[in-house]
Amino acid sequence: MDIMSITKRSVHFVELTGLSKVFPSAGRGFTALHGIELLLPAGAFVAVVGRSGSGKSTLLNLVAGIDRPSAGEIRVGETHVNALDESELAAWRGRNVGVVFQFFQLLPTLTVLENVMMPMDFCGTLPPAKARVRALELLGRVGIAEQAGKFPSALSGGQQQRAAIARALANDPPLIVADEPTGNLDSQTADAVLELLASLSRSGKTVLMVTHERDVTRVADQVVTLADGQVASSVARARGEERLHG
Repeated sequence: MDIMSITKRSVHFVELTGLSKVFPSAGRGFTALHGIELLLPAGAFVAVVGRSGSGKSTLLNLVAGIDRPSAGEIRVGETHVNALDESELAAWRGRNVGVVFQFFQLLPTLTVLENVMMPMDFCGTLPPAKARVRALELLGRVGIAEQAGKFPSALSGGQQQRAAIARALANDPPLIVADEPTGNLDSQTADAVLELLASLSRSGKTVLMVTHERDVTRVADQVVTLADGQVASSVARARGEERLHG
């Protein structure tokens, strides 16, 4: 491997090449994404914006290994995600991807602490005693350690989203994907959640967020705009400077 290839792989944590997704439907099918080419830096906070139906959530699901592409390649780190079989994909996703949803998706019959411990139990990351300690540490990191013993219904929307972010961090994944994480929150709480996600990227996580929020340039390092399933623009702002990627 030449020096250019090594440098490219060390800088670009997510690489999408010729990525397309067609959903079966009457007639020829519905093309949600077509020919996506993207390079996302390691440790960046990337916001994907665009109108409803532009392909934002589809892109997120493909990068996270939740869905499979119809064509093209997905590389995350050194893993070619689209080449994995179903069992390999599930194992990779559990260890390498933390997912944050708009409506939190916390299990209502488990306490907040138990919700955060669940991914560690599922992947066998830590024994229960150590998983409990880590879960408490993560809840402290997102500012809601005092809510650990409560059920999700007792928390505000912002607190539930913080719990969901703590859960996404449980297995210390290098990639965090967030699908409209502020869409169900008031503006003040949304700002706090965006800043929390930005702090994760500053600590070394790569954060990929789908959002309808247009004013994300103040926190995002890169803003990717989708239109009709294609990349309309990808504007990257290095911390301390601005630059444009074509």
